[in-house]
Amino acid sequence: MRKNVLIIGASGGIGSAVAKQLAGESYQLILHYNQNKQAMYANRDKLHEESILMEVQADLSQDDGINRLISQIVFPVDAIIFAGGTAHYGLFQDTEETQMDMMLTLHVKAPWLITQQLLPSMIQRKQGRIILITSVWGETGAANEVVYSSVKGAQNSFVKALAKESAASGIAVNAVSPGFIDTKMNQGLLQEEKEKIISDIPANRPGTPEDVAHTVAFLMSEHADYIHGEIIHVSGGWRS
Repeated sequence: MRKNVLIIGASGGIGSAVAKQLAGESYQLILHYNQNKQAMYANRDKLHEESILMEVQADLSQDDGINRLISQIVFPVDAIIFAGGTAHYGLFQDTEETQMDMMLTLHVKAPWLITQQLLPSMIQRKQGRIILITSVWGETGAANEVVYSSVKGAQNSFVKALAKESAASGIAVNAVSPGFIDTKMNQGLLQEEKEKIISDIPANRPGTPEDVAHTVAFLMSEHADYIHGEIIHVSGGWRS
């Protein structure tokens, strides 16, 4: 029986790669996006039409958007992949409280509430997967990205704690922690900044969204049944 996967942030670089990877492995997808309709059109072109159960637009940085998403899901969900989000750059002392609230809601509260809503049915079926795409900054921290590092650290703690609570019910909760990935999030860096980062990566290249998607696909498979509460690094050995 084909399993239904909710992908949060399916219009982003990593989310799109995950959608393509899982569609190729016969999963059925519920695709969430916020603003990037063009990317969703591109997803449709890449995926077989029968792989897409539905698309849901919602701004998960707002409580109304979280409730909108939850209310529109009409299919049973066997797995949730949280691949959405946004970074915030700037000195911590210059960060507005409204920006802090937005980042907390998007990266922490939204995963909490969405998981809380969908977890009971997974427990009832004694199977499920919950995977968060976090960041190396959630463990090491980054200057000028204090708020982003903080919320990604919260995601890692959520994964570790929920895994202990739900493993006995057949639910595997894990995270994939990317390093420097070649996505739109890093396009604002100057070329010399990118070159400096790449020079510090033992694998000597940036990661790709497909590198992350392959790891997600493994965690979705039966080969990962005994993996619970892990933060799996996809970083080319980079620990800046």
